[in-house]
Amino acid sequence: MIFEPTAIPEVVRIRPKVVGDARGFFMESWEQRKFAAAGLNLNFVQDNHAHSARHILRGLHYQIRQPQGKLVRVTSGRVFDVAVDIRRSSATFGRWVGAELSAENHHMLWVPPGFAHGYLVLSDSADFLYKVTDFWAPEHERAIRWDDPTIGVRWPLPPGEQPILSGKDAAASALASAELYP
Repeated sequence: MIFEPTAIPEVVRIRPKVVGDARGFFMESWEQRKFAAAGLNLNFVQDNHAHSARHILRGLHYQIRQPQGKLVRVTSGRVFDVAVDIRRSSATFGRWVGAELSAENHHMLWVPPGFAHGYLVLSDSADFLYKVTDFWAPEHERAIRWDDPTIGVRWPLPPGEQPILSGKDAAASALASAELYP
């Protein structure tokens, strides 16, 4: 596996070794010793799977208590995945990084606690899988607007196209009024 820090070093792109032939492929999506050797000593408690159609945008989500680190990947289709630093004490507060994750490139992204996370489906549909470091706590779940101008995520939407949002995401807070990490 190759572990590549992004422009926000705590967010890491992981490129697994994929071995394939005419029958298909094999890859390790998680191997504790390799992640630990890369400085990612993680304890996952839950696996999640979301299936979404084109232009569905999920995010930008986080849990203000019981913050979750997420190891995310796509097993079918393509998404544009985004992590936003919402730690007020961080030198990269309010900055974002994005990466295309797909069934073809097999890339994964480590999104540590302290970050809001979201993704936009770029293909007809996508299967998005992720491991989390703490349990889902709906009472602590929060969301920041996908189009907050102070963050300025450049979502790869066609001109004039709007994403499809849940009611919760459509009503999300702006960064300036959101409950954030210290």
